[in-house]
Amino acid sequence: MQLDFPLSRRGDVLPEECSWLREKAPVARVRTLTGDSAWLVSSHALAKQVLEDERFSLKDTANAGVPRQYALTIPPEVVNNMGNINGAGLRNAVMKSLNPRQEGLAGYLRTAAHGLVDDIVAEGGPVDLRAAFADPYSAALHCEVLGVPLADRRRLMSGLDVAFMTAREPFADSALNWYKDVGYFADRFREQLARDADARTGLLGRFAGLREADPESAHLTDEMFATVAVSLFGAGAVSTSAFLVLAVLALLRHPDLVGVLRDRPGLMGKAVDELLRWNLSVGDGLPRIALADVRLGDVLVREGELVLVLIEGANFDPAVFEHPERLDFEREHNPHLAFGGGRHFCPASALGRAHAEIALEVLVERLPGLRLAVPSENLVWRTGFIKRLPERLPVAW
Repeated sequence: MQLDFPLSRRGDVLPEECSWLREKAPVARVRTLTGDSAWLVSSHALAKQVLEDERFSLKDTANAGVPRQYALTIPPEVVNNMGNINGAGLRNAVMKSLNPRQEGLAGYLRTAAHGLVDDIVAEGGPVDLRAAFADPYSAALHCEVLGVPLADRRRLMSGLDVAFMTAREPFADSALNWYKDVGYFADRFREQLARDADARTGLLGRFAGLREADPESAHLTDEMFATVAVSLFGAGAVSTSAFLVLAVLALLRHPDLVGVLRDRPGLMGKAVDELLRWNLSVGDGLPRIALADVRLGDVLVREGELVLVLIEGANFDPAVFEHPERLDFEREHNPHLAFGGGRHFCPASALGRAHAEIALEVLVERLPGLRLAVPSENLVWRTGFIKRLPERLPVAW
């Protein structure tokens, strides 16, 4: 009998199947949303093996005819985004833009966070913290990093609701949604290109400089530069916002830890790492296609089969994490897989950590009495989406 996957859409409760799978069937057959068969890997050691072994390919999950966990809602060539960036010679520009230590970025984020809290306090509680803080704060980071107007954040964030749907079958307007945003970023790229060099901003500004100065980049079209920007905005904004929402929810369910962070701000780095381990925002397995027959534990995975890495299985593995059920801000050994692993380790991991640390510092400082304003069982969890996400997070203070 095959389990149906994904296991659960709730992001506040560890799926009950995790422990059983890890102990009894760490490589288990599951049936995906599309009806395809896949191997679900749930132990830390085997998850790490899959993510680091290049015989398990992310790029090939976009091929025609391969088993899928859900229908593609973005063009196939975008799936291997970092590979495309490297192949086009754009890695250096991208990594400079994703550096959290670039001049002025931390101050910008702190100002943005305080401004959003000012608005929240002025409105009065209850307030939906996702709509009033997590989404706009994440959008602010990515608009700044990419070099697009913050005023456009609502239209950009709304596009993510379609781009990251997990549907059983392809639907035509997913392409319309994608190319609408590619057109937007292509227009912003051309605006950067028209500016003087010292007036350019963000990644699109760097791309404009490449277009002018680097003969190797001359063959890249406006749409190719825009596609990189769309991909980074989408993956980054949806991930940082979903993580932040669930990190705050975890703190609301452990109010003693809010006091710990307020009294011991030096713990914030470790706290964010532990919240990353604890976080259940990755709603589906990380997919790979086997490029050869590979043995995973007791199972021989055949070439062409789909393998899914269950992040919450790995991150709550007691073989690696002592008392994994405990949210421990002083955990010394924390090799979580929240940012993936191997060649597809998230290139924005340091930026994501800085984003979360500043947000939580400001929230803990400004709203020390923050609490969930509704019973937790009344939170509505989104279905058919790549992230586990409550539609709203009503809070008071």
